Amino acid sequence: MLAPQLGLRPVSNASVPCKICDGPADLYGVVDMNRPCQTAQAHRVSLTGVPIYYRRCADCGFLFTDAFDDWSIEQFKTHIYNDGYEAVDPDYRIKRPTDNAAAVARFWAPHKAGMRVLDFGGGNDVFCTSLRAHGFAEAVTYDPMVPEHATRPEGRYDLVTCFETLEHVPDPLAAIGAMAACVAEPGAVFYSTLTQPDDFDTQGMSWWYIGPRNGHISIYTKHALALAWHKFGFKTAPLNAGTHLAFRTLPEQWGLAEAPTAG
Repeated sequence: MLAPQLGLRPVSNASVPCKICDGPADLYGVVDMNRPCQTAQAHRVSLTGVPIYYRRCADCGFLFTDAFDDWSIEQFKTHIYNDGYEAVDPDYRIKRPTDNAAAVARFWAPHKAGMRVLDFGGGNDVFCTSLRAHGFAEAVTYDPMVPEHATRPEGRYDLVTCFETLEHVPDPLAAIGAMAACVAEPGAVFYSTLTQPDDFDTQGMSWWYIGPRNGHISIYTKHALALAWHKFGFKTAPLNAGTHLAFRTLPEQWGLAEAPTAG
């Protein structure tokens, strides 16, 4: 199948504004549309012959492709989040959301009886089902890709979670803004997405996390994340390379000293 038949945005060699900071983003590299994140699988996949070009911002380092910017939710479901998706991300249905719920339950155990939690991009509700079983007062899934969870709940939540979602969005500021609008004050967003490693300039497009077959189309630096959250009045603190906390004000009862925020 050819790129025009898929409805991909035609590639241009002109610089475009970065989706986060408006800095100049030139073409940086290209991979086949069928490239998965699991590098061990890469040699076993069939190439589509459809090139997906990524750009990198010269100012904040954000790496992204605009190839899918004109796609509807249905096109994403047809070509990426289809029946073959589980083969390239076998943990997404049960293991990852169950493990994430166990971690959240351990961390917020003293406060769960009074906490409202919203899981942003939560897919099949396994994460929230597990949190409710752990005794959280309220845990609600919101995911525009899933019809039964596509309506954004009313009100604001003490904790908004977002696991392995931001790398999938073609409009990161829209996604972050939507999350920010759901956070109570005080409150926080606990989210995960891998940021570019220190040796990214050496690894480049060979870094395993870049995989359009998995829907990984937005790849952040710590600086890019900080700029994005700052636009909505939030600070973001990287807890490690893949897990982060974003907040305006942290609830005192959580007993969390404000960690150094990304710059």
